[in-house]
Amino acid sequence: MQRVAGRQRVPVRSRGLEPTVIARADHSISRADISDNALKVLYRLNKAGYKAFLVGGGVRDLLLGLKPKDFDICTDATPEQVYALFRNCRLVGRRFRLAHILFGRDVVEVATFRGHHAPEERDGADDEDEAPPSKASKRHESGMILRDNVYGSIEEDAERRDFTVNALYYNIADFSVWEFADGLSDLQARRLRLIGDPAVRYREDPVRMLRAVRFSTKLDMTLSKEAAAPISQLAPLLGQIPPARLFEEFQKLFMAGHAVGNYRMLRQFGLFQQLFPLLNPVLTPKGDSVDERFIEAAFANTDARVKNDQRITPAFLFAALLWPVLQRRIRELTSQGGLAFGDALNVASSDLLDDQQRSVALPRRFGAIVREIWLMQYRLPKRSGARAAKLLIDPRFRAAYDFLLLRGLVEGGDTAALAEWWTDYQQTPPEQREQLAAEATDAPAPASRKPRRRRGGKRSNTKRSGE
Repeated sequence: MQRVAGRQRVPVRSRGLEPTVIARADHSISRADISDNALKVLYRLNKAGYKAFLVGGGVRDLLLGLKPKDFDICTDATPEQVYALFRNCRLVGRRFRLAHILFGRDVVEVATFRGHHAPEERDGADDEDEAPPSKASKRHESGMILRDNVYGSIEEDAERRDFTVNALYYNIADFSVWEFADGLSDLQARRLRLIGDPAVRYREDPVRMLRAVRFSTKLDMTLSKEAAAPISQLAPLLGQIPPARLFEEFQKLFMAGHAVGNYRMLRQFGLFQQLFPLLNPVLTPKGDSVDERFIEAAFANTDARVKNDQRITPAFLFAALLWPVLQRRIRELTSQGGLAFGDALNVASSDLLDDQQRSVALPRRFGAIVREIWLMQYRLPKRSGARAAKLLIDPRFRAAYDFLLLRGLVEGGDTAALAEWWTDYQQTPPEQREQLAAEATDAPAPASRKPRRRRGGKRSNTKRSGE
């Protein structure tokens, strides 16, 4: 990142942080590195007389020499004014109103500068004489912001942002960078620091704790002691976040190439346990059990696939994360509940996916894939005769085979041998596979012990042969 040579302090009258302006000659951002669609939006807003800034992660990544995933814009124009300027605009969001400018599949997000909340705008207030919450903003009694449509100045907007390295603005009017809260200094020092009191900021939006972890690993930054201190205590606040929103955070945490680092850091702060409470019985203090090594192997596999530009799906990760719990549930249902194995598998699968929806909600289309991957783990050991050829053409074979390879890597023994057999089978010429399957002996499936016969149970009325 290029060091900043000259800075100009700009006095402000409105409430908020004080900006430092870095002239174009003193920073490294070039319009050539900004998407054409984002530039179109910036120029049109500016031409219409509005302030227009590229903001947040896009500016941060450009200064770090990285390629931004997207370009967000903020302005003093209201969402309705933005909508009036662009025919390809739609307004979205309830918690915070946003304008989305559509260029085919490319979406440029435009937000109006956020302002400060009035102190009385809190849900659950005890004072009967207190003014009722406005429709523009609303807070829960815990401090979490429920509605955030309060507009203000760029200085107030900067103070409302979470981390100092995200309080960076690129001004299209003169191509300068506006810095707030020493964000550039933190960027150069690879330091992740919150704006304001960390505990208050986490209570406003508990997802910021997940963002603190994600930015630390993604940007190779050290989380400041002040930012790290309250996380373990406030981790249960994630229970207030809608499960659908946490699924979006799950994808950012575990499907962007830093899954292992995020997993370890989330475990350290007690955040992972909030996302996957079903796993609490299998998590150990040292994190080195067979189940935990399998979970980490799944994350490492995903990181490798991201690095190699291979296809990934959240269904595979959910199948891996919940696999240890599935095994326990099946054993309980067969040994204690007396269910047949097939019934136990169906009941355990449905119950687990339903229970998981309460914390991180996996969309239904992915839940079906999870069930199929699990089911295939019990079909893959039965590969004698014509079974192997049928399994090979199953649409979920590849995902199930990759899952089996991971299990073999961690479990060893019969599982590793079965994974090796399937590898050999795929590499064998088609005309020779029949012989290989004929020589195979069906291996025991995981957790497939038959339930004990209940004492006093009724005998079948079907007569045995010869009676």
